[in-house]
Amino acid sequence: MDSGLAVAQFVSAFAKATCVPSPDVAVVQFGDSSELADELVGLVLAGIKRATTSLNRDFAQQDTPLPKLGDLQVVLDGEQTPRCIIRIVQVEIKAMRAVDGRFAWEEGGGDRSLAWWRSAHTRYFKRQAAREGFTVDDTAEVVLERFEVVWPPEFADVLVHAT
Repeated sequence: MDSGLAVAQFVSAFAKATCVPSPDVAVVQFGDSSELADELVGLVLAGIKRATTSLNRDFAQQDTPLPKLGDLQVVLDGEQTPRCIIRIVQVEIKAMRAVDGRFAWEEGGGDRSLAWWRSAHTRYFKRQAAREGFTVDDTAEVVLERFEVVWPPEFADVLVHAT
């Protein structure tokens, strides 16, 4: 099935079940490979991952608005299949070196420590920097998003209904 069609059907099922008419939903995939996307969406579905990190520069480079409180996002796996819908509950912009242990824990990777988070994100962002021709260090501004899963119901942290 075409990924766009699968996303449209997924969002339609969410809208029908939650009575949220025509939700505005962005489409995201965590990671920079299909394997990493599968691993990270697996952590989301297991209830472990409830945060994610992006470079602030990417939003301007891609002419994409920063996420904001209440935004909905369809999360794709490595095969571009929609697996869940998340709602953003907090957005912060900080230097990488200012990220704290609580955020690292909520992001859910590795042993969930701040040391692991810093090491993994430094490697990840340096891979991106090498591909795209920029430099990155611990002063780089990152966008820290906390989220809750709202769809499908078997993975949802909260139930969503139109108000």
